[in-house]
Amino acid sequence: MKGVKTMKTIKEIRVDVNQCNGCLSCEMTCSAAHAVPAYSSVNPARSRIAVIMDETKDIYLPIRAGDYAEAECSGRNPYRIDGKEYLECSFCPASCPSRSRFTEPDSGLPLRCDMCESLEVDEPLCVQACHPGALSYGERQVLVVEEAHPLRGEAETGLAYLAERHGMKNLVEAVARLAKNGK
Repeated sequence: MKGVKTMKTIKEIRVDVNQCNGCLSCEMTCSAAHAVPAYSSVNPARSRIAVIMDETKDIYLPIRAGDYAEAECSGRNPYRIDGKEYLECSFCPASCPSRSRFTEPDSGLPLRCDMCESLEVDEPLCVQACHPGALSYGERQVLVVEEAHPLRGEAETGLAYLAERHGMKNLVEAVARLAKNGK
């Protein structure tokens, strides 16, 4: 079965690596906005953006949390930025089994940047907090082909992760308790 072609608006945060000074304002703002309740704490481990710092090569690069990867990458290709070489894992936005970046510290669930859509702001808070101007927000139109079988959603990915980590029986019992308590 063929996919359906449609135009889709892609929201993106662009990074100017030459402007980032490693101030971490984006991380702090993101973690505070996603605290429960909002702005009650600042914990960079809950941030959906991380500034990769390599002071020895004098580079700071903000990376946003992307989709969860169920398996480790099969290759580690090097990237060259301004004549300096880095492993691709350094800039990978995914949470994966080989590292804990972009996972919720309490539950271990993968985090994903939601572009602050749940906060109903004009542009993501990390962009607003970036005073050096390394982050900018934009939208663009792209032609997409929607597959007949869509990829798993975030809820299904999270549940599969919990089932693997804690066992299906424990997961079902926990969901039953939550349902019983009306949560």
